[in-house]
Amino acid sequence: MSMQIGIVGKPNVGKSTFFNAATDANAEIANYPFTTIEANHGVMYVRKPCPCRDFEVTCTPHNSKCVDGTRYVPIDAIDVAGLVPDAFKGKGLGNKFLDDLRQAHALIHIVDASGSADEEGNPCGLGEYDPLNDVDFLEREIVYWLKGIIKKSWEDIARKCEVGGKKIERMLAEKLTGLGIKEEHIHDAIRTLDIDTDKPSNWTNDEILKLSGYIRKISKPMLIAFNKIDIAPAAMMAKLDEIRKQGYIVIPTSAEAELALTNAKNKGLVDYNPGSSDFKILKESGLSEKQAKALDYIRTHVLQKYGFTGIQKCIVESVKMLDLIVVYPVEDDTKLTDKENRVLPDAYLMPRGSTAKDLAYKVHTDIGDHFIRAIDARTHRIIGADHELKEGDVIRIIADS
Repeated sequence: MSMQIGIVGKPNVGKSTFFNAATDANAEIANYPFTTIEANHGVMYVRKPCPCRDFEVTCTPHNSKCVDGTRYVPIDAIDVAGLVPDAFKGKGLGNKFLDDLRQAHALIHIVDASGSADEEGNPCGLGEYDPLNDVDFLEREIVYWLKGIIKKSWEDIARKCEVGGKKIERMLAEKLTGLGIKEEHIHDAIRTLDIDTDKPSNWTNDEILKLSGYIRKISKPMLIAFNKIDIAPAAMMAKLDEIRKQGYIVIPTSAEAELALTNAKNKGLVDYNPGSSDFKILKESGLSEKQAKALDYIRTHVLQKYGFTGIQKCIVESVKMLDLIVVYPVEDDTKLTDKENRVLPDAYLMPRGSTAKDLAYKVHTDIGDHFIRAIDARTHRIIGADHELKEGDVIRIIADS
């Protein structure tokens, strides 16, 4: 299963704008709650140095792209339905949101820094709503959702542990399958929280809630995209540090600015790379007065003030949260080609700690099943199945046909 980042938040905070800016997709955008009902799927790109520079070759990417020695590695994104308070009870589109959320490995929570949408996403006056409330409520919704999963059939789980001799860690890991939770994660959580494993039937709701919070941090690491920074009052922007003190990564963003720059670039009006601190106008005469004013506004109120629109930074930090590395499989470790003679064709995001055999399975199940050995294309040394991969490795896999 490929890594997937969930774009989450209450309605009308700029989720779909962020999604479109990050993926260059075309999700519907409107200024009212629940514009997004069906989840939108797209591809974001993580920028990494391409090995073509190290090997002094011209690459011919297949599953990614290379621009001037920078490889744009794909990562799946999902823009889910807006969440409102008590979604875990089924309010709004809560059940659908949480079902879609199950697929995501990490979350980017879009928070309206301008405070111009109430708790259910209805428009209100600028600065009238405290964005800190959104941080608290989304965390609460996810944790209570996880608690609900754990509590379902809890009596049966407790009985099997106390009477049948089953390990509570294993039972909970099986219950939370699909969320990336492993038995050792449950063990660490129980030990950290000092919960009695001998009598699960005595666990209190508060203990299960704390356990759910621990599980959220492991299975769904989350950063905050503090959006609409160009219109946010100073009092609202001051809350950014308050959110960071809660332990979150917080990135100021302007999804509208990024989307506008992307559109201008696609029309050949500007030269702009995602994450850059400025852009260059290519066709001064081709700009309408409205377009020229909009670009000047973006430069003054976003790029010069914050150094970026924040969208690419969110993608980069999400990959850091997941602790992913990029690895390049090839079929010929001398020519760095696949069977179609494409040079450095594929780039895969893998969890740090992944092995050569893990990469074989990532390429194809049959290759993993018939793995014999691998070769490091940088050193041309043979490596075994348990060899831990490093960032930027170029690996040839040899399998029994």
